[in-house]
Amino acid sequence: MDYLLTEDQIEIRDLCRRIAEERIKPVRGHYDEAEEFPREVIKTMAQAGIFGLFVPEEYGGFGGGVLELAIATEELSRACAGIALSFAATALGAFPILMFGDEDQRRKYLPPIASGEKLAAFALTEANAGSDAGAIQTTAKRDGDSYILNGTKQWITNGGEADIYTVIALTDRARGSRGASAFIVEKGTEGFSFGKKEKKMGIRSSVTRELVFQDCRVSGKNLLGREGQGFLIAMRTFDYTRPGVAAQAVGIAQGALDEAIAYARQRVQFGKPISSFQGIQFMLADMATQIEAARALVYSAARMIDSGAKDVSRASAMAKLFASDVAMKVTIDAVQVFGGYGYMREYPVEKMMRDAKITQIYEGTNQIQRQIIALNLIKEAAKKE
Repeated sequence: MDYLLTEDQIEIRDLCRRIAEERIKPVRGHYDEAEEFPREVIKTMAQAGIFGLFVPEEYGGFGGGVLELAIATEELSRACAGIALSFAATALGAFPILMFGDEDQRRKYLPPIASGEKLAAFALTEANAGSDAGAIQTTAKRDGDSYILNGTKQWITNGGEADIYTVIALTDRARGSRGASAFIVEKGTEGFSFGKKEKKMGIRSSVTRELVFQDCRVSGKNLLGREGQGFLIAMRTFDYTRPGVAAQAVGIAQGALDEAIAYARQRVQFGKPISSFQGIQFMLADMATQIEAARALVYSAARMIDSGAKDVSRASAMAKLFASDVAMKVTIDAVQVFGGYGYMREYPVEKMMRDAKITQIYEGTNQIQRQIIALNLIKEAAKKE
């Protein structure tokens, strides 16, 4: 389908596709098996200017928006979602600074992110605060011109590898989620350390670690927005970044379809390529249609955000929900097309199936997305009465 991309957007798509084909595909198996962070590939992405796509020009970026982020994430994820996540997770960590940072914060932190010199990460989740994000326990106590952070964040993408972290902590425990605030914390700050590196089902080339704060002193200048805005900052950030997760899901699904088509054309059974069998053809047709529908929804949500629309929660949640469910179904079907070979690690579709699962979980499980959508519908209906 023609999504009426601009010349710049087409150039971004083609550039990321070349990087995916030439630099990511040949090494994706190694990084997945070794569970190794892909520093060399990240250098290539940085040199190509990928990390600056969503950063305004005045801070050293390309000046693009969520659609450019989605296009790049999709193309990179088509080859390897784990490697692509180093880029997408940096965007997640940077968006709170981009949206809520003051001029000094933006000028200090966005240029090194745009150049790829420094990666970013976003820290909200805790052991007992996943879907119930309002249940966080990490605290930030005011002490003169500083804040003292104590607590542990769990399952943080880019944890330990990123240099810049957006951290949500309670500045007023009595107010619950309304007492949460957001802080920029730099790697190397005294009292800030990292826990174990998690061993995961999928996205193994992406690093997931605990963040540990023990009397970690952070300057008051690193407070994002105002005290008490932390939960709002987190939710607004997700509204803008969930299409990125959705784009990752579309990329995984498209990559799986590409592999399934190529395999079906060369695999011979009963004297014919299996692509000549109607059963396989119908599977491929359904996979392609579902992917195209997901892509259309993702691009539409991204354009809605970039247009400056105020209420984007429902569209963003729908894109993430639908695309991630499609990714899971398409990758399962791709394994089925491959048959027994699809279950073997030497073929890429089993990895894609493992990678797809996380898109239904992080940045809000799909059950949470359904709740967001439903509550939005109910609220809209109530306004019309």
